[in-house]
Amino acid sequence: MNLYPILQSHIEQAQALPISEERKAVLQVLIDYIQKKIDQHQEINLNYICTHNSRRSQFSQIWGKVAAAYHGIDINSFSGGVEVTAFNERAVASIKRFGFKISKEGEGNPKYFVLYSEDEDPIVTFSKVYDDAANAPKGFAAIMTCSHADENCPYIPGAEARIPVRYEDPKAFDDTLDEEKKYDERSLQIASEMLFVFSKIKK
Repeated sequence: MNLYPILQSHIEQAQALPISEERKAVLQVLIDYIQKKIDQHQEINLNYICTHNSRRSQFSQIWGKVAAAYHGIDINSFSGGVEVTAFNERAVASIKRFGFKISKEGEGNPKYFVLYSEDEDPIVTFSKVYDDAANAPKGFAAIMTCSHADENCPYIPGAEARIPVRYEDPKAFDDTLDEEKKYDERSLQIASEMLFVFSKIKK
């Protein structure tokens, strides 16, 4: 797989980030889930869930797929929310800065086609509820990326595992001088942690 050069450099940057022992313990639950699916030769469906499916869950869907592909592991990566908004334009801009190639279809809540390599199909992202028809209906891990969704969705129909992997919301920095920096920091953190997760999987 030939990653785009700018994206490759950001992946190397993400791999160099330190991950605390506390975070590694959080991520171990996801590692164990994926390893079990690999060992049982079962399809791996990951649905990253956050309230509005606009920032953190979108970053996670994209980086989860890329990190898995980078380590030669086949997964289906989805995202969803409790309500429909749109893939936030600030988050889209951050993904572009990381070297992804993006095309867009529609208005309001457009579909984005996110390319990370000419050899791979694009990742299709848009804001939707977690049980949207575009997502796996059952046999998936619900990965809760924000505290609000985690606390307000006690039950996710069809999920065979529920794994909290919470991230701080870059939305807090919207329309500030730190906006781009904070979105990129969050994206890089998620990239770092997803790359760490898939680096631990034994095929």
